[in-house]
Amino acid sequence: MRNPLQEQLLKAGLVKKGKVAEIAREQTKARHGKQPTAKTESQREVERVRQEKAERDRALAQARNEEARERERRSQARQLIVDNQVKSTGERAYRFDVDGGIRSVVVDDAQARQLASGALVIARLDSSFVLLPRAVVARVRERDPQAIVLDHAGDTPVQGADDDYDDPKYAVPDDLVW
Repeated sequence: MRNPLQEQLLKAGLVKKGKVAEIAREQTKARHGKQPTAKTESQREVERVRQEKAERDRALAQARNEEARERERRSQARQLIVDNQVKSTGERAYRFDVDGGIRSVVVDDAQARQLASGALVIARLDSSFVLLPRAVVARVRERDPQAIVLDHAGDTPVQGADDDYDDPKYAVPDDLVW
């Protein structure tokens, strides 16, 4: 049903039938269309709780992913150690300090010299200790720094000449005559 004014305008030819129908549809939509209602306090609270839960879930997922990546890195380091370990031979016990205790690895004389020079290092493999060549150490360290237990390459003490002795308690006077 159209309103009488629309019908009179149609009869007079001032508007077209399609235009009248379009305007009628717009008016119907405006009357019956749903307007967004203001959220109530309980709806806002539910939305806030949902967002907090989503944030917690994201944080937990990120923590789980980080733990999985860390386990994967340790597994890679362990695999490198297993694949590249040097078979320790000999009857000599090479003792070293780790975790506040003295541990030992059985080596021969050549391996003991290589350990002292830094050509070999000692790495932790589960609950035991194995020898590793220097070439693998950097790759193991980047994956699991705690796996390398003993590395003498970085522990070289600086040995100066006797003239560089600078302890003030035992200073030798310049005018000392022998």
